[in-house]
Amino acid sequence: MFFVLLMLVTVTGCDFLRAVAGRPLSGDIEKKRIEIIKAEEDALQARLDSIRMAKEKAVLDSLTAMDSLKSYGVTMSGTDRLGGKPHTELTSRYYVVVGAFREEANARKLFDMAHEKGYSPVLISCRSRMIAVALCPTDNIVELEASYRSIKEESFCPKEAWILVSE
Repeated sequence: MFFVLLMLVTVTGCDFLRAVAGRPLSGDIEKKRIEIIKAEEDALQARLDSIRMAKEKAVLDSLTAMDSLKSYGVTMSGTDRLGGKPHTELTSRYYVVVGAFREEANARKLFDMAHEKGYSPVLISCRSRMIAVALCPTDNIVELEASYRSIKEESFCPKEAWILVSE
């Protein structure tokens, strides 16, 4: 009897014992393994598609914000407009500049007005001795566009407000 059982296992493999024990056969196990791999691949592809769509939306939002700023007639300039490299360390890529002065007292007045309205102004000192009053530092062009629209409605904001692009 033992010899017959040994012969069946050798000829039919483990599937005979699995069938006798009521366990899944090797074909069933392989099918389940393939299903799990397929589900993991589908989940990964869904995540990649989501990331790709988010990036595409961010690019589209940025282009829309740039078009909007252009439609306002906004000037976007580097620090050369202030007379060269600033002494002040610029921590963000974009700033809304609401004034630039040779006299620090004038810059302080505008700084105080912006601060009273709830903004966190930044004084940017340049080598040319110009002092700019800048608001809403950001690295995000969409945030910049929204900030610019908001600032333009403030009584302290001159018609000539512009955007400083720190490279």
